[in-house]
Amino acid sequence: MSSLWTGTRVRLRGVEPEDWQVFQGFAEHTGDMRAVDRVYPPRSARWFREAATSRSTQVSENLDLAIESRETGHLVGSLSTAGVDRRAGRFSYGIGIGHQYQRRGYAADAVGLLLRYMFGEQRFTKCEVKVYEFNEGSLALHRSLGFTEEGRLRSHEFFGGKHWDAHLLGMTLPEFLDRWDFPEV
Repeated sequence: MSSLWTGTRVRLRGVEPEDWQVFQGFAEHTGDMRAVDRVYPPRSARWFREAATSRSTQVSENLDLAIESRETGHLVGSLSTAGVDRRAGRFSYGIGIGHQYQRRGYAADAVGLLLRYMFGEQRFTKCEVKVYEFNEGSLALHRSLGFTEEGRLRSHEFFGGKHWDAHLLGMTLPEFLDRWDFPEV
């Protein structure tokens, strides 16, 4: 069996302190920042160094992973879980792929790896994601992966001078198993 963290296009790995410059580059692109979270004021190189160092040593129930291209070895984005609720069996995640690496299948491969791990190794039964209405690429990605739209939070976030809806999408374990396989043990 190969690594559970290696897909066709990407390898998921822990964040390393040396990743700070790539994360700083992602933060310099307003579209990348909005798609993942929000636009922040410029931050210093020191801030990014310390943030990457903190992420590399953080111990938490949430995963904080770097997404690396298998072809080039370059860091192309990151993926982190949130809203982990073991009692209810659900989790959510956020993913960001740098604009220069988008539309290459990296996000789909990374999400597939994450779902296999969370459903197949951690006993979760549902994954939920929130995608802003202007992020058409992410909406299309999640629909293509088998996520179902479960609701919409109207005028939920403020970006670029206006309020935007947030789409709530989910995937249950049976829906995952309709499209995906677990690796053999």
